[in-house]
Amino acid sequence: MGNLQQERGVVLASASPRRREILGQLGVQFRVEPSGIDERMLPGEGPEAHVGRLAREKGQNVRERLHDAPERPCVLSADTVVLLDGVVYGKPADDADALRMLRNLSGRTHRVLTGLALCEVGGSHSESLVLATDVTFRALDESLIRGYVASGEARDKAGSYAIQGLGTGLVRSISGSYTNVVGMPAVETLEMLQRAGVLRSWP
Repeated sequence: MGNLQQERGVVLASASPRRREILGQLGVQFRVEPSGIDERMLPGEGPEAHVGRLAREKGQNVRERLHDAPERPCVLSADTVVLLDGVVYGKPADDADALRMLRNLSGRTHRVLTGLALCEVGGSHSESLVLATDVTFRALDESLIRGYVASGEARDKAGSYAIQGLGTGLVRSISGSYTNVVGMPAVETLEMLQRAGVLRSWP
């Protein structure tokens, strides 16, 4: 793809198909190794600190598993939450929880926070960041909310919607990175991989 020259392997510490798709669109070669950490918030932990910590811990968890990998890849990890009125909206527990979230988000602006982290196996390089995007929903009536939840798309999504799917029809406007809302900010991911020496040139 273009003049992309990838110097090192990349391991994505996530099973998210959305994150796999973003990396693929960037032309990055990678393999998937999901982490298995506890994703609950710590007592007194703020939302930005929470997503930043989880992104780093996911990467470190996979890095430790790969400590003897001879190719010394870089591990890329992320975590995303939706924030409204200071309350974190993660993945819904069930469809009833998804209905509750979407009713609360209807006609309002919420913030999507994604923590992004990169660390190298067998080396000291590591960095992380938290990026915010504001998303405004149009007013959603009850039949629309129930129809969307019945589609199944709300499951396993922070805030109970997928902006890259049917959920695009819920969104009036966004301010900031679109791919951040999907689950991994593309430009910041690319820059992180370049700083780590994974990519010598792009595209």
